[in-house]
Amino acid sequence: MNRLISNSAFLWLSVILLLANSTVFANPWERVNSPFNSDVAAVGSYANGCLAGGEALPLSGVGFQVIRPERQRYFGHPQLISFISDYSNKLQQYQQSNVLIADMSMPRGGNFTHGHSSHQIGLDVDIWLKLTEQLLTVKQRAQPEPFDIVNSKQFSLDSKQWQPQHTRMLQLAAKDHRVARIFVSPVIKQHLCDMKLVDDAWLNKVRPWWGHTYHMHVRLHCPEDDASCINQAAIPKGNGCNELSWWKEQYTQPKLKPKTKATNKPTKKKTKVKPKRCEQILSS
Repeated sequence: MNRLISNSAFLWLSVILLLANSTVFANPWERVNSPFNSDVAAVGSYANGCLAGGEALPLSGVGFQVIRPERQRYFGHPQLISFISDYSNKLQQYQQSNVLIADMSMPRGGNFTHGHSSHQIGLDVDIWLKLTEQLLTVKQRAQPEPFDIVNSKQFSLDSKQWQPQHTRMLQLAAKDHRVARIFVSPVIKQHLCDMKLVDDAWLNKVRPWWGHTYHMHVRLHCPEDDASCINQAAIPKGNGCNELSWWKEQYTQPKLKPKTKATNKPTKKKTKVKPKRCEQILSS
């Protein structure tokens, strides 16, 4: 009997591993482990493109550490590498702690199997709000504990855990001319608005979005000399605090049940066609 259970468990484990491997191999961008050696170019848009001439961020440097490096998501446009280095250096002038760098892009950009729809052209980086004063161990880097202080259902933030250093992290990034947007939880944006800051013009770049409860997603502008890169539309003027009532309603109001019965027909996802140059970047 025990042998039967053991064989059954082994069979299920084999099936799970097979499915996991097939998912990875179904996405050719995740099989590439080296950048495309050419002139630098962010090709396409943030959610549909690729990266040429990308660079790897060192796993640690002055003021920063890379977490979950086994994912191979610590590559980016040289402009992003430069931003992270400058940003972490400036932040260390205020506090003796390291920022944790999570997902950037893969070696040649492209789409992830899971986790993001963007991060495809080397100009996005997730920076955790959790800070550390010491170098993490290999195990801690592989399995970091998030700093989640947002209660989405109550649309509230643990103000005791939110420190001036967190506001400074966002402000310093937002005031960098290279930064186009910073995505955070709408709850975090609401807290910043409620602080009634004297200088709040930088809040314009801080954009509310789903998730993002324990990290900020920093997105850079397309480089001025890169004609292959597609910027997002400009952000409306103002600090954006008047936009938050809609977000609060989405999180706190009970969801109405649909009146019509749902059909069992699967919905087909539209396949995005990548820019032509991405074919060369992927296959070479």
